[in-house]
Amino acid sequence: MAHDSRLRLLEEFLDQLAHQRRLSPGTARNYRRALEQLFASNDGVPLKSLEAQHLRRTVSQLHARGMSGRTIAYLLSGWRGFFNWLVKHRGFPHNPCVGLRAPKSPKALPKALSPDLMSRLLDTPAAGPAQSRDKAMFELLYSSGLRLAELVSLDTADGESLQRQAEVTVTGKGAKTRTVPVGGKACAAIAVWLSERARLARPGETALFVGARGRRMAPSSVRYALAHWARRLGLPQHVHPHMLRHSFATHLLQSSGDLRAVQEMLGHSSISTTQVYTHLDFQHLAKAYDAAHPRAKRKAQMPVKKP
Repeated sequence: MAHDSRLRLLEEFLDQLAHQRRLSPGTARNYRRALEQLFASNDGVPLKSLEAQHLRRTVSQLHARGMSGRTIAYLLSGWRGFFNWLVKHRGFPHNPCVGLRAPKSPKALPKALSPDLMSRLLDTPAAGPAQSRDKAMFELLYSSGLRLAELVSLDTADGESLQRQAEVTVTGKGAKTRTVPVGGKACAAIAVWLSERARLARPGETALFVGARGRRMAPSSVRYALAHWARRLGLPQHVHPHMLRHSFATHLLQSSGDLRAVQEMLGHSSISTTQVYTHLDFQHLAKAYDAAHPRAKRKAQMPVKKP
């Protein structure tokens, strides 16, 4: 009975979030997983009886199993929101998450491909409609810094508009809409794909990018296609769609130095989110300095004493 009550409250919470905050399906799934993890770790403890020590124990257990501090922080955010809602709308006495923090873990910088590897990935000729589609998707991801969800949500009308205006309008996180420019090579790749799309798409399908069954591409299919494309070319690392977004931001920042413009094109609500790419840019500059500066070359040499 208590288990059913938890699930009912979870569904009510997610339903309210979906209507008030217009959460994406992916974010809703993450909230659900976070709360199901909390329920499973405290099976038998009524929700109203959960205290800070229960949650601290859960956090310790998850961390001991190897879960990163960043992932635990995301879980805590979901738990905190759920209990805030319970306090406000269901008469719960307090929020046991107040004051809880996730364990600190090393901050991982986003991984980006070098310009040379990116050229190697994208300059490969496409043979047939499936490869033309893949090339168009990868060019667009890198050209405009789109998120994967934004890419697969595009329709043929977006592709046709893109051809005329060399820009694309997408709806990102928090239902925020932004318009970003599209480079010439991406426009050309999309034109090729549009000329071949009818060979794969089912009649009446509106999606710009379609899979083998003629329907809208699933995010997992795009991930698989990109990883397969990179392996076929012998790239030395695993490549995923978000890496193309990271590469877009890093290369654009290295060339322009305009952090605000990069923030706007990525659709980040806070400049602090975009600033991570300045660290990547500094790493690039530091390597160039070590490789080229005359003094840097000598820094490892010890002075030789004359007899």
